[in-house]
Amino acid sequence: MNKIAIFGAAGAIGKSIAAACSAQGKPYRVVGRSASALKAAFGSDPLAEIVTWNPDDPASVQQAATGVDSLIYLVGVNYWQFELHPKLMEKTLEGAIAAGVKKMLLIGTVYPYGKPQSNPVREDHPRLPHTFKGKMRKQQEDLLMAAHAAGRINATVLRLPDFYGPGVEASFLHSAIHAANHGGVADMVGPIDQPHEFVFVPDVGPVVVSLVQAAGAYGHIWNFAGAGVTSQQALVQEMERQTGCPLKIRVANKTMVRLIGLFKPFMRELVEMHYLLTNPVLMDDSALQKLIGPIRKTPYSEGIAKCLAFDAKGEAAPELSTVRAAA
Repeated sequence: MNKIAIFGAAGAIGKSIAAACSAQGKPYRVVGRSASALKAAFGSDPLAEIVTWNPDDPASVQQAATGVDSLIYLVGVNYWQFELHPKLMEKTLEGAIAAGVKKMLLIGTVYPYGKPQSNPVREDHPRLPHTFKGKMRKQQEDLLMAAHAAGRINATVLRLPDFYGPGVEASFLHSAIHAANHGGVADMVGPIDQPHEFVFVPDVGPVVVSLVQAAGAYGHIWNFAGAGVTSQQALVQEMERQTGCPLKIRVANKTMVRLIGLFKPFMRELVEMHYLLTNPVLMDDSALQKLIGPIRKTPYSEGIAKCLAFDAKGEAAPELSTVRAAA
């Protein structure tokens, strides 16, 4: 029983992990709420097994996890429902353990660190979340690692920064990428001139597949940093360089985000996380690279080029309310 299951597979990170499994000839299971979304994303891959579940039903969770050795967890919730994160983790853990799953990897975020006390941030940085979302993500991690400490399952966490990639709409950069190709105004959340890092989504899958197979991974939490420190402004300038055209941008500061939030629930919830744009968490992933070896990180210039090429195929213009950090 060596199959990997990707719970919450239909998103960008899930697709990257599935692609890495497929590239290595590894059979994998994709688990999600929507059969149609899963079939659209993975139906053409003979290595993919498609399974739907109801995360609120313990029997459904156990059934979705039966026959699986390793479970990769990246189940999302609405940005205004973060209280569900620990609840869903608890139910999934119980079902996975009952099904005999041996290993579980959580795709996490920088939220549990809270405001950085120093940069770059290593895994031993205190977890002192001052936001509701950070506290919910910390509870989620604690539940998983407590199960490991109790000997119920082998558990690990991989924390990611904000991300971007071809077709990835849930990114601070998506509106700018679209405007660089099609004109109009790019809506961004600022300040955009502060240090920041982004991970290129296609780079995530190979790292996750390597980590889930590494014997020394379990019982620890790992950082996966972006391809160096940059800024949203620097990446806008890279888009301008590659397209040869100036880009019109409209930057919403914290006050504007708060005002927009009066009408859009997502933007309202973004206010408490705004500190990540003014006091960013920049991660040190030297421990991860020591464990699994050198990591391929797509340079920002190459990543932007791939995003522009994908977007040039044409799509609907994004709204500011679709922009978010990795949650």
